[in-house]
Formats: sequence, C-alpha cells, structure tokens
Amino acid sequence: MARLPRLTVPGYPHHIIQRGNNRQAIFGGTADYELLLSLIDEHARKQHVAVHGYVLMSNHFHLLATPETEEGIPQMMQAVGRRYVRNYNLRYQRTGTLWEGRYKSTLIQAERYLLACMVYMDLNPVRAGMVADPADYRWSSYLHYIGRRSDKLLTPHPLYWELGNTPFARDEAYAAMVRAGISESEKQALTDATLRGWALGEPNYVADLQRRTERRVVKSQAGRPVRRSSEPVPN
Repeated sequence: MARLPRLTVPGYPHHIIQRGNNRQAIFGGTADYELLLSLIDEHARKQHVAVHGYVLMSNHFHLLATPETEEGIPQMMQAVGRRYVRNYNLRYQRTGTLWEGRYKSTLIQAERYLLACMVYMDLNPVRAGMVADPADYRWSSYLHYIGRRSDKLLTPHPLYWELGNTPFARDEAYAAMVRAGISESEKQALTDATLRGWALGEPNYVADLQRRTERRVVKSQAGRPVRRSSEPVPN
C-alpha cells in the first residue's frame, strides 16, 4: 500500500518527530546540539515557520511549529536534515544516513492539545531518566517558558500568552502545568497521532480540517470510504 503524503496545512500547529536510524545517537557533543538548533532557527525563518517548542533527545528530536505555507515545514526539515547530516558525517568521519527515514508529523488541535504537547516534550528528558527536573535539561524550550532563558528560536503561541497577564504569571502558570504533567492517554495520543500521521483533535476540528485538504486526516473506518466534503450526504 502506498504511504500517505504528510499532512501539512498552513496556520495549524504541527507536532514533528525526527528519529535517528536504528535509534542511534544523533549528537556527539554540545556543538552538535548547538548546530541543529542553529539550523532549525535559520530555516524556520527562511520558510516562515513559527517554532513554539522543541526538545532534543540523544537519538531523536521533537518540534512544535506552525507554518505559514504548505511547503514551509517540508522545506525546513529537508534543509535542516541535509545540512546537519553533512556536517555530522564530516565531523565524525562517517558516511551514510543518520535519520530513520522521513520525519513524522501531524496536526494537533491547538485549544485541546498544544499546551499538552509542550508539556509532553518538556517532560521527555525526565521520562528518559536523564534529569529529575526539566529545568536541569539544557536542550529544550522549557527554560524559555519559565523565564530562565531567552530563546530567539521560539515564537510563543497565543495560547501561552493567555496563561497570564504578566511574564511572571505566565512563567509560573506554565511551570505548574509541567509539574502536574499530562495523562498517559494524552501522551499516547500525541505519540501515536504523530507517528501515524493522523490529525489529533475533537470531531469538529477534524471535520473542519478535512475541508481544507485533499489528504485524509484521520483513519477511515474499515469498509467505509472517506466522503469528501463536496459530496452529497446519502439519503
């Protein structure tokens, strides 16, 4: 069966995951983390992609981003991936691929899942046993959102601004959200939707999204074809 094209719609937040081949490490030292962040910043700006959050793990990374155009994220990820691998291979005198195939991504309903996705990403180093407190992990957007660092890569989503009327109030509110964490079901939903490429959101969100793209946004029920929004409803 032919694989579906990635689901990319301008103006919607996308959760993106890129993994190392065979779960191998994709960073050899501090300079590699810094290079990847620099490349993401450079190409996000070129392609008009607003990056809301990120976490760089030892063998994969996550991004939460909203593109202005349909090609913004694909072109950004292609440029970042190629340049990073070229530099990585030269530095470590290796050849061949670094990534486990194409990056994975999908759309998430902002009102329902955007802040949960940020929390999910910021808690990744804790779940992996790398740190006890997400504030102790350098390679995520968490420190920016609790006011301990200013990260030029990031464009806070409007939902983050709604957390408080002052920077201190927003910082405290977001830190409290991370301390509370998210449910196992939310974590699994965010992971599964992104890896499978199906949109994650409530029925009205999914229906609205389907009207904006030719590509199926959720898995259809077995034996029932997906009805295009322009098709008449059967009597």
